[in-house]
Amino acid sequence: MIVELNLQRYARHISLPQVGVEGQQKLAQASVLVIGAGGLGSPVLLYLAAAGIGHLGIVDNDHVEISNLQRQVIHSTSEVGEAKVESARRRLHELNPDLKISAFHLQFAPETVDHIFETAWDVVVDGTDNLPTRYLIDDACFLHNISWVYGSIYRFEGQVSVFNYRDGPCYRDLFSEAPPPQTIPSCAEGGVLGVLPGVIGSFQANEAIKLILDIGEVLAGRLLLYDAQAMTFDTLRFSKNTQRKPVINLSMSQSMFEDEAWCMRKEPHGEVDEGDTVTLGTMFHSISMTKMLERREQGWTPFLLDVRSDGEFNQARVESTDFQIDHESITTVLDSIPKDREVVLFCRSGMRSQTAAMYLIQSGYDASLLYNLEGGIMAWQASAPSEIVS
Repeated sequence: MIVELNLQRYARHISLPQVGVEGQQKLAQASVLVIGAGGLGSPVLLYLAAAGIGHLGIVDNDHVEISNLQRQVIHSTSEVGEAKVESARRRLHELNPDLKISAFHLQFAPETVDHIFETAWDVVVDGTDNLPTRYLIDDACFLHNISWVYGSIYRFEGQVSVFNYRDGPCYRDLFSEAPPPQTIPSCAEGGVLGVLPGVIGSFQANEAIKLILDIGEVLAGRLLLYDAQAMTFDTLRFSKNTQRKPVINLSMSQSMFEDEAWCMRKEPHGEVDEGDTVTLGTMFHSISMTKMLERREQGWTPFLLDVRSDGEFNQARVESTDFQIDHESITTVLDSIPKDREVVLFCRSGMRSQTAAMYLIQSGYDASLLYNLEGGIMAWQASAPSEIVS
C-alpha cells in the first residue's frame, strides 16, 4: 500500500540515502506498540511520531501526576489527573496530525495481551518500570515473532538492547530468572535524573526506526550501558541460550502477576512511575556505602574487587582492596576472584562494576554472592575518606 507522504514534513529524512522516499514509505506503513507513556515512552512516542510512523499504539493505565513532569515530557501541567494515554494522544496529534493512534488505557497483563496483539505490530518498544511486565513483553513478542526494544533507567544510568531479532537472544536469555521481588528498589527510593529517560528513550526510538528500515547494526545480542555522570558507554555482549526451553505459553510471566509479592510498587502519591526501572542490580545485590559500613562493623568481610583502570587505581585506592583489574579484563583473572565468598565490586561511580558483575555471572559466579557498591569509590571517599590511599 502506497501512502501519500508530506514531502516537506519528511524532507530531511528523504534526503538521507539510507531512507529516501522508499524508506519513508516503510515508516508510514509501520505499526509500533509502545508500552508505557512515562519517562521512556515520552521521547519514544514523540520521536516516532515525528519520524512518520503510520500507526502508534500506546499502553498505559496510569494518570498524569505532578511528579511525572520532571521527566515525562509528553505531558503538561494542565493535564495532571488525565489518563496518560489521552494526554499522549493529544500531544502526538498536535505534532503529527496524520498519525493513527490506538490508545489502550489498561495494564499490560496476561489477560489483556491477546486484545492488544490483535493488531499486527511490527515492533514493540518497552517503556515499563517493572519486571513482571518486561518478562510478559518478552514472552508475547516471542510468541508473535516480533522484535522488541528494551530500555531501563535508574538514577544516572541507563540500558538499551533489542530482543527477539531474527531468531536472536530474548530477554530471558540475558536475565534467565527474576530476583526476589523484595530486592528490587523503586525509582522513588533511588531517584532518576530528569534528562536520562530522554537519552535512553531516544536510543530506543533510533533502534525501532532501524528495525523498520532494516538499516545499520541493530543492538541485538548487545546491552548498551550508559552512565550520565561519567558520560561513558559500555557494551555487554550476550548470546542466545540454546539450553533454554522455548516459551510455548504465557504461564512463565503469568505466575509473576499472580504472586502478591510482585504487585506493582507504588510511588508515594499512589502511582507507578512508567519508564523508571532498576538496572543490572536485578541480577545481583546493590549495596550503599552506609549499609556496607554498618555490615562491616558487624564483622562482614567481603572480598573487595576494584574494577577501575590501573591509572585510576594508582591515583587513589581503597587501602583494604583485595584485588584490582580493569572491568573489561575481568574474565582473564577468574582464578584470582573467589567463587565461594561474597564479593563487593566497585569502580568510580558504580556503572563499570555492574558490567563486571554481569561478566562474572556469565562466567559461572553465583549472583547472590555479588554486591555492586552504589556510587563506587566516590561514595567511599565521601563516607570513609581515611580509608582512601592516594
